[in-house]
Amino acid sequence: MTHDVSRAGAHVDAEAEAAASGRGAKGPDELRRQIERTRHELGDTVEELAAKMDVKGRAKARADDLRDRAGAMTVQMRSTAAHAGEVGMRHRKPVMIAGAAVAVVVGAVMVQRHRC
Repeated sequence: MTHDVSRAGAHVDAEAEAAASGRGAKGPDELRRQIERTRHELGDTVEELAAKMDVKGRAKARADDLRDRAGAMTVQMRSTAAHAGEVGMRHRKPVMIAGAAVAVVVGAVMVQRHRC
């Protein structure tokens, strides 16, 4: 490849780079479109990297997600408990066993999720 040195610093000759990559510009308009496309892709990449570096924002989003999940599980457990209470009045022993099993499963799931 041929290198030209300009005031901005060393850069690769555009013709040599086009020949090496096999996707050279067919004219000034095509070159402008390629530059604009490259700028857009670079902007997207910078945004993605900035989002990954925002530790505080990511932690807050994760905490919000976990809070929402816990709230949903609480509502579900209360509903299940209320239903079990109604049914339990009619069938005490089987409902107590089923309730204990559900509590064990829910507890195990919560412990496992907490460890992850």
